[in-house]
Amino acid sequence: MAEYTAPLRDTLFNLQNVLKIGDYAGKPGFEALDADMVEPILTEAGRFAAEVFAPINASGDRQGCTRHDDGSVSVPDGFADAYRQMCEAGWTTLTAPEAFGGQALPHAIGVAVEEFLSAANMSLAMYPGLTDGAIRALLARGSEEQQQTYLSKLVSGEWTGTMNLTEPHAGTDLGLLRTRAEPNGDGSYAITGTKIFISCGEHDLAGNIVHLVLARLPDAPKGSKGISMFIVPKFLPDENGEAGERNTLSCGSIEEKMGIHGSCTCVMNYDGAKGWLIGGEHKGLAAMFIMMNAARLWVGLQGLGQAEVSYQNGAAYALDRRQGRALTGPADPDQNADLLVVHPDVRRLLMDARTRTEGLRALVLWSGFLSDLAHHAESEEDRTRADDFVQLLTPVVKAIGTDIGYDVATQMQQVWGGHGYIAENGMEQFVRDARIALIYEGANGVQAMDLVGRKLPMNGGRAIQSFFALVDAEIAAAGSDEATAEIAAALEKANGEMKAAAMWLMQNAPENPDNAGSAAYMTMQILGLVAIGLMWLRMAKAAGKALAAGEGDKAFMEAKLLCARHFARSHLPDAGALRRKLEGGADVIMAMPAESFLRA
Repeated sequence: MAEYTAPLRDTLFNLQNVLKIGDYAGKPGFEALDADMVEPILTEAGRFAAEVFAPINASGDRQGCTRHDDGSVSVPDGFADAYRQMCEAGWTTLTAPEAFGGQALPHAIGVAVEEFLSAANMSLAMYPGLTDGAIRALLARGSEEQQQTYLSKLVSGEWTGTMNLTEPHAGTDLGLLRTRAEPNGDGSYAITGTKIFISCGEHDLAGNIVHLVLARLPDAPKGSKGISMFIVPKFLPDENGEAGERNTLSCGSIEEKMGIHGSCTCVMNYDGAKGWLIGGEHKGLAAMFIMMNAARLWVGLQGLGQAEVSYQNGAAYALDRRQGRALTGPADPDQNADLLVVHPDVRRLLMDARTRTEGLRALVLWSGFLSDLAHHAESEEDRTRADDFVQLLTPVVKAIGTDIGYDVATQMQQVWGGHGYIAENGMEQFVRDARIALIYEGANGVQAMDLVGRKLPMNGGRAIQSFFALVDAEIAAAGSDEATAEIAAALEKANGEMKAAAMWLMQNAPENPDNAGSAAYMTMQILGLVAIGLMWLRMAKAAGKALAAGEGDKAFMEAKLLCARHFARSHLPDAGALRRKLEGGADVIMAMPAESFLRA
């Protein structure tokens, strides 16, 4: 059976040694941060994830959710009690504003806790995760009355939230949606339509479920400009703000899925359900992107969680299972065989998994920290720069993070060999659970098009140019340091490949937009390599500094430097091949007649 331990030491290393988050304690946006409390908070979060969430991950996968004849849904055994403990301990309140019962801690701390919970039990962590998106949308676009009605209960976890976007005929192309919103004459609207793939749309964990639903008003313009967003609760709040009369919405069915069986994915039917406009008429797209951007970072974090738990179990197996002999001669002559870890190819799998996972963790934590700075940095210039980076990196964290999650899960299944294919050992669940993250909240190809079509050119290319300058500056500062010289040299080449890719797009996409489409994913992969390479440069610098000062765990710091060198040698060189591939353009793939894809 698979096990999980929160990667506390690595997380603290990033927060304390790399981001130096303690230096921000007391500054705007960090008023609630006490540097001495970071380790105790994360230690307890890691214990909670390992002892409460993780033990019911496999059983929840086997049992799944159950829809009853009355449309209600039961979650797997143990989920309700674990969720109750989570709420009682205050884990849902970490980063929310104090005005609504939150602790107002930095998002960087919240990101760390969310990783632990998602790695321990991805399905169960989805219930509070979806709620966070609803909270952010209400904070940004909700009226004062709406905030007072819903936010405290969502923050406490007493109520949960969802996003209702997709319809049977309208997935990524939301301009096609048909759900209707008819004015009732009293300020409310009657919502009618069907939504599919609604995560956590119906369950028995909370006293109410607050659905944020995209729909069209009667006079709505066609396409995405005619979308509005509505708050549609399962139970209508009464005069005391408590869950009252049942609304006219229901779960028509739950999907039979490849993975995340403990998360109920619902078909939701709205039959004149009462809802309230949020964010203004025909402005639902803007409100939706607040939720979506938060969700995309969160989904990248899900990829990180599955990579981490898979790596832990793959490494443990390699240090326990005996097969064959070391190529240089028996490592353990007294045993019938050597451990798997002596084999270079197994070590390749482990090193690839570890360097990609730890690099992604650093990137996710930096993204959370940037989110804090985008709202609270002391100067407008710093806030703008941080926000530029958040927007630029959001599609990268989502897509590259989930690519890594799935790749690492399959690699660690490979370490287990045939035993990794057997359900009781848990590795195949990690593969199944990780797979959805590449698809939902905007498939990874959509993320690549968002990067190339919107994020690279936004504000005249300001964000990407600022990113290039940041990378160049950190390379220049690190090149003469023995601990960082190798990673700096490799990162400089990769950053050059990203600059060349951006230039190729500028020269070739305007005359043929298909060139942008064909090159988008590879462009995103290069940027992902550079971003994670930058994280490894920073981690190598911090580890080298600690070793020189005789501080910290010597073996841990030395392993960090070896991982940085591995990423420099085995991953950053891929940027060159990707750049050469994208320069092939779209001519060949677009020349194939559509009917020719169906081979006779």
